[in-house]
Order: sequence, then C-alpha cells, then structure tokens
Amino acid sequence: MSVALANSPVVCLNCHAGEMEIFHRAENVPVNSCILLDSKQAAQSYPKGRIELGYCRHCGFISNTTFNPKLTEYSGRYEETQGFSGTFQKFHHKLAERLIEKHNLHEKDIIEIGCGKGEFLALLCSLGENRGTGFDPGVDVQRLADSPVAERTQFIADFYSEKYANHNADFYVCKMTLEHIHPTGDFIATVRRAIGDRAGTTVFFQIPESTRILREIAFEDIYYEHCSYFTPESLRYLFEQNGFAVDDVATEYADQYLTIEAYAISDTDAAPVTDTDLSALTDLVATFPERFQAKQQEWQSRLNDYASQGKKVILWGGGSKAVAFLSDFDTNATVEYVVDINPYRQGHFLPGSGIPIAGPEFLTDYKPDVVVIMNAVYCDEISADLTRLGLAPTIIAL
Repeated sequence: MSVALANSPVVCLNCHAGEMEIFHRAENVPVNSCILLDSKQAAQSYPKGRIELGYCRHCGFISNTTFNPKLTEYSGRYEETQGFSGTFQKFHHKLAERLIEKHNLHEKDIIEIGCGKGEFLALLCSLGENRGTGFDPGVDVQRLADSPVAERTQFIADFYSEKYANHNADFYVCKMTLEHIHPTGDFIATVRRAIGDRAGTTVFFQIPESTRILREIAFEDIYYEHCSYFTPESLRYLFEQNGFAVDDVATEYADQYLTIEAYAISDTDAAPVTDTDLSALTDLVATFPERFQAKQQEWQSRLNDYASQGKKVILWGGGSKAVAFLSDFDTNATVEYVVDINPYRQGHFLPGSGIPIAGPEFLTDYKPDVVVIMNAVYCDEISADLTRLGLAPTIIAL
C-alpha cells in the first residue's frame, strides 16, 4: 500500500547530498522476480522483502531505502532475457547498429556490465567485428557457444567491480543493470576509476525510465530487485558528478527505457553539475500515493468482476512485471496461469503467487476469456500469436 509523503534521515546513495523522503511502501514482496522455481510450494515460500521508496529533492533520485542485497540472487536460475521476442530483437538490432555507427565501434574492445545472457554483446561484436568481455553472475556461456563471435567474446560469471579494473575497453555498455545496484554513486565512481586517464572513453547505460512509472502509476514496474529508479535529471546528475560529460539522455522503446551516452573527462575539464528544475517531478511524487491507491482499487474491482463472472484470466509475460502485478492484488480466484514465450521459463512457477508459467500453445485447450498483457509494447506480437492459435479473448494491456 502507499502512505503519505514523510521525511526520512536516509542519505541519497546517488548524490550523497540529499535525504530520502519516503512516499510509497509495499510489504511481502518476493525478493526475486525472474528466478526459476520448480514447484508451487517453493514459489509460494520464496523469501519476501519490503519496499520503501524514497525521493531525493536534491538530484531527483528514487530508491528502495530498505533494500538488502543479501536477499537477492543472480545466478544460473535467473532468467531475465527478452531475446525470444521478435519485437525486442528488432529493437536490440537497431540499437546495436546505432551505437556502432555513432561511436565508430569497429574492431574495438567492448565491456558490457551486466550482460545477462550475452545477446547484446554478441550483436555488437558481430555487427562491428569487435571484441567483447561481458560480466554477469547469471551468464550462461552455453547459449552462445555456437555463436560466430564466440572466439571474440569472453564472459565472466561475476559482478563487475574494482577488481576487474585491469580489463580496459574502448566502449562500456550497461543495459538494465544499474537499477539493480543500490549505491549508484559509488558504482559509477568505480567505472570512472577503471577508465582512468583515458579521457574520451564513452559509456552507454540503459535503465527503466521512472518518470513514466510515476506519471502512469506503473505498479508492475516496482519490484524488489529494482532498488534504484532514475529520471533524466537524476541520471544526468549521477554521471556529471562522477567525471563524465553527458553527450545525450533519451528515452527509447515506447519511452519505457532511459538511456545515457557520456564520455570520461579529465579533472581539469570538469564542470558544475547541470542545475535542473525538479518541481514537476516532485509533484508527481507527492501525488503518487493517492493516485496509486485509486488505480489499485480500480484493478482489484476489475479482477473481482472477472472472478464473479467465472471468466478465465491469464497474464501474458512471466517476468518481473507479472510478479509485481500479482503481489499488488488478490488474484487467487482469477488468474490461474501465466504465459511466456521464453521456453526456459515454461514449466516453472512465479515467486510469491506460485502461479505456473505455460507456453502459448497451452491456451488452445485452456481458452482464456481475458488476456492481460504485462507490457503494451508487445500487443501486436501477442495479438498475432492469439490469432494464430484461433483465439479471440478480450485483451487488456498494462
């Protein structure tokens, strides 16, 4: 549930200058959303944590002030890839092409921090004939063993840290990882120290865009692993105060992703952090509790109506958004299954709710009345799959 804006003595881990003001709380939240669990019992008994989102008026950063990294698990059981979606593959390919062209990434050394299953690093190396090193404790090297760039890529199953500063690169990329890191200021300082005196070295970071989450009350995008939430203002501040000049801050993928391109500068070239107006962002934070409660009640009423009508409801998308959605509502009498096209997720159970994950073909027999799509960007792709299966349920997209 949400609570009124309140002061908290917790210091902002992004700028180390402001104090976090708590504006949203959630209890009994699964501490991992993408973990593969083999039984309903294991899923329902999976450890849970608490979320207390705080807002920093100094830099605009939002963080779960009660986050405990010891509760999260990033291992071979962590299945986060979106690479089985044609929609996502097109986005990934265009992004790789754009970065290669803009930054002249040809026969260069690239480091990817938080490389996941390695698909994007492999793309950069394939399209630009680059050499790549990927860091991620959950990487599965077997998935790329037959890749044509296997000889030009190496993967280290560990978190990127100071101990890997000897791995130099011409370009650093970090996608959908910074939001999982609590001390963001310290982490970006680590990256800058690793670059050292190689001023001009470029970095590219991509994370969820949080202004949209606040504006649209996107409760499905608030979950435990995401301990850090960035807006354009707080992201720019983070890099400028840690020895980078910002080249571009933009949104992509239907404005769901926030990206930054920056390059390392010397101490003599350092300039004051850009002064930005946070009034609009502060207003969104202040009104979030009331708007969150209204949207939550609206959705619960809708689910209750489906249950009373005996309608079969499934969620499409078995990742973090589904776990967050099911954590916010009483869905036991309504949602029996979640569908996902990722074959590695199928046959497993969602943390918290224990709801089983099935493949799309399962729906031909189940015949759902309502399909709730966890991410509207995939509506066309999912609608085509439902048509292919001969199904015409009511579709609702978050």
